[in-house]
Amino acid sequence: MAPLAPASLRLFAAVLPPPAQLAELAAAVDRLVPLPGADGLRWTARPGWHFTLAFMGEVDEALLPELSERLGRAAHRTAPFPLRLHGAGHFGRAVLWAGAAGGLDELRRLAERADAAARRAGVSMDEHRRYTPHLTVARARDRTGAVDLTPFVAALDGFEGGRWEVGELVLVRSNLPSGQPGERPRYETVAAWPLGGAG
Repeated sequence: MAPLAPASLRLFAAVLPPPAQLAELAAAVDRLVPLPGADGLRWTARPGWHFTLAFMGEVDEALLPELSERLGRAAHRTAPFPLRLHGAGHFGRAVLWAGAAGGLDELRRLAERADAAARRAGVSMDEHRRYTPHLTVARARDRTGAVDLTPFVAALDGFEGGRWEVGELVLVRSNLPSGQPGERPRYETVAAWPLGGAG
C-alpha cells in the first residue's frame, strides 16, 4: 500500500480589521457597484477582507508547531500600532484594493517578521519583495485586462476609515472553491497571537 501524502494547509499571515472599520469600507465599495464596467469585476467576500502580511501557500502540517512558535515570537516583538483603511490602488488591470494609513512602518515590520518566521520554519516562500499594504476588494473577471480600474480607484481614493489599534497577528487558512460557479475562497483563523511590544 502506498504511503499517504503529507497533509498540507493553504496559509497566510494577516491583520484583520475590526467589523466597524470593515462596515465603513463596505459602504464605500457599495458606491462602486453601479459604475460602468463593474460587471467585469468579481467583488471579494466581505467576511474575508484582510491585510495579507505573508502568503505561504501550501504548508506541510508537520511544520505548523514551529511556524506557530515563530509567528508567536514575531507578534511578541511587535508593539500594537494604529491603522486605518485609507485610499485605493490597483495591481495592473487585475486587482482593485483599499490601502492603509497610520502605522505603516510597523505594519511593514510585522510583515517582514511574519515572512522571516515562515522561512525559518521551513516554509518555501516566494521571492521576497517590498510589502505593499492592501486589502483586495475586487478582481477582474477577465485577466486579459478588459476592465479599466482607473475610475474605481478614483472613486475609492478619497475613502478615509476610522482608526483602530492593531493588536494581533493572525494565521489564516484559505479553503479554495470546489469549482461551483461564483464560489469564493473561505477563510478560517487557525491561530492568533497578541502583539506584545519590543523585548
